[in-house]
Amino acid sequence: MSLIDPRTAMLLAGVMSGLMSLVLYALKRNYPVSIKGLGEWSAALLMLFIGGLLVSARGTLPDFITISVSAFLLWSGLYLAYVGSQRFFGVAPRPRPWLALITGVLLIQIWFNLVEPNYHVRMVLTTLMTSCLAGVHAHLIIKQRPVTFARALAIGVLLFLTTIQLMRLAGSYTFSFPRDSEFFDASTLNLIYITGFTFSVLLFSISTLLMAAERLHAELEHLATHDSLTQALTRRQMDQACRDELERCRRHGRSMALLMMDLDHFKAVNDSYGHQAGDRVLVNFVTQVNTLLRQPDQLGRFGGEEFMLLLPETSLEEAILVAERIRATCAVDDQAPSCTVSIGVTTNRRDTDTVDTLLARADAAMYRAKANGRNRVESG
Repeated sequence: MSLIDPRTAMLLAGVMSGLMSLVLYALKRNYPVSIKGLGEWSAALLMLFIGGLLVSARGTLPDFITISVSAFLLWSGLYLAYVGSQRFFGVAPRPRPWLALITGVLLIQIWFNLVEPNYHVRMVLTTLMTSCLAGVHAHLIIKQRPVTFARALAIGVLLFLTTIQLMRLAGSYTFSFPRDSEFFDASTLNLIYITGFTFSVLLFSISTLLMAAERLHAELEHLATHDSLTQALTRRQMDQACRDELERCRRHGRSMALLMMDLDHFKAVNDSYGHQAGDRVLVNFVTQVNTLLRQPDQLGRFGGEEFMLLLPETSLEEAILVAERIRATCAVDDQAPSCTVSIGVTTNRRDTDTVDTLLARADAAMYRAKANGRNRVESG
C-alpha cells in the first residue's frame, strides 16, 4: 500500500497554489508598480489552485469538468506564469500563438474525453503541453543576467518539471507506466509525477517571491544612490565614488579628473516657463551628458542645477576636451527651453589631495567660468 495518496497530493498542490496566490496578490498591492508580473503570477497560481481542486474531485463531478476544464486551467496557469515572467523581465508577451495552441490541444483533449475516451492520448497531450510550457519558461529565465539564487531556483524547478513530464511520457511508451491506467493510479512513476508536480508548484511560487524581493532590493538600492528626477547619482554616492577613485589613484599613481557643471540662467527658466519645464531641462542635460561619457565615468547631481562628473584615468587636457564637448552640445541644443553650461575642471595633483580639495578647486574654476561670461570651461 502506497504511503502517498495521489488524490491527496494533487489536492495539496492546489491548496498550496491558492495560498501562494494570495501572498503574491498581497505583494502586488504593496510593491512598486515598476515591478511587473506579480499579478500574472498570482492569477496563474489561482488557476492551478482551482484546477487542482477539480482534479481531486474526479469521480464526484462530471468528467468534462474534472478532466477537460482542469486541463485548460493547468495549461492556462502555466502559460500565465510564463507571461508573468516575461513582464517581470521586460519581455513583450505574444499571446495569440500560445492561445491558439492551447485552444487547439484542448479541443483534441475534449474529443478523447467525451467522444472517444482514451486516457493515454489525454496523458500524452497533457505531458507534452506541460513540458513545452515549462521548458520555454525555463529558457526565458536562463537568458536573463545576472543569474541570482532566485532565478537559479526557478530555472531548476522548471527544468525538473519538464524532466518529470518527459519521464512520464517515455515511461508510457516503454510500458513501465501502464498505458491504460488512470490519473490516480498508485504506480511508482505516477506517484513521482504527481508529487513532483506538487513540489514544483510550491518551489516555483517561492522562487517568484524571491525574485520579486531581489527586484525590490535593487530598486531601493537604486533610489538610495540615484537622484529621483534625473537618475544621476546622488551627492553622497558621488562623494564615495570620488573617495574610492582618489585612493586608487594614490595606490597606482594614476590621474583622475573632476568636473563641476552649473546650468546658466536656470532660475530664469523656472520663472519664465515653470518648474516642470525646469525639470525637463535638468533631465535633458543628464541625457545629453550621458551620451558623451565612457562606461567608467560617473555623473552625479550636486544640488539644484549643479552637477559633478568623475572621469577616472583622465588627464587635465583630456578632461578639458570632454568638458568642451559637453559645453558645445548644450550650446547647440535647439529644444526650448534650454540652458548653456559653465564648467570647472580639475585633476588630482598630490597625495595630500582630498575629495574636498578637489571639489573646492573645481567649484572655484566653475565660478570663474561664470564670472568670465558663462558658457565656457575653466580649469583649476
